[in-house]
Amino acid sequence: MKVLVTGVTGQLGFDVMRVLRGRGANVVGATRSDMPLNDPARARTFVSETRPDAVIHCGAYTAVDCAEDEQSLCRTINGTATGEIAAACEEIGAKLIYISTDYVFPGTGESFYETDDETGPCNVYGASKLAGERGLRSAMKSGRFFIVRTSWVFGAHGKNFIRTILGLARTRDALTVVDDQIGSPTYTADLAELLADMAESGRYGVYHATNEGVCSWAELAAEAIRLCGLRTKVTPVSSDMYPTKAVRPKNSRLSKASLDRGGFRRLPEWKDAVRRYLLELETAGE
Repeated sequence: MKVLVTGVTGQLGFDVMRVLRGRGANVVGATRSDMPLNDPARARTFVSETRPDAVIHCGAYTAVDCAEDEQSLCRTINGTATGEIAAACEEIGAKLIYISTDYVFPGTGESFYETDDETGPCNVYGASKLAGERGLRSAMKSGRFFIVRTSWVFGAHGKNFIRTILGLARTRDALTVVDDQIGSPTYTADLAELLADMAESGRYGVYHATNEGVCSWAELAAEAIRLCGLRTKVTPVSSDMYPTKAVRPKNSRLSKASLDRGGFRRLPEWKDAVRRYLLELETAGE
């Protein structure tokens, strides 16, 4: 099977490439220069000329706050380009796995969002990813696609919340971290295995995929600091203390019942994922 992976310089794309190569797949990795998502027509042409059996679309505009000022660019990359990639996949008979986000939901209440719950993004980034979902659905009448919504992603190849927190904790005695936004961290090494399983299957549909369990950002920070043996104190605070340009959802809980129905294994518990992530960093000398 020939698989095209977009966004290979990012955390998830890097791990997807690593997993697929480990499984012996014929993998083509696309960087921004190979397949510029800000030029949807060129992105479509690249897919058509590469002619993969499957595309795992990890590439995206992910600067949530910047998106509020760069709305057109964000929507072009996450929305329009995804639709063009989907159209190319439909033409050549390739399956498509699109990585979406918890941000497509309003982020209110305390219930776990199901895959068919009503969407309603609270910021430009979320709206652009939802536009990508809709463009994909419109282009791929064959239904040969997966939409995989995830959240709070962290991996060894790139910047993320845990890396930032640990960098601060090594130089400070105390930190204040938001505790009224609840969700599930997702280790890219775990998610990559699931995406590879999906690429090998025909169990198409919309899925939610994160590591098991939920926490606040403050709880995630405290756990990472504890596992590293640091003594930095984490003080939980309201998100009102840290206003951001883009509104963040307070409820990012995603139900994983879709994985059960599709016959896919759920990802491991989030604390175990953080522990393994830190071991990966240690092994790499970080």
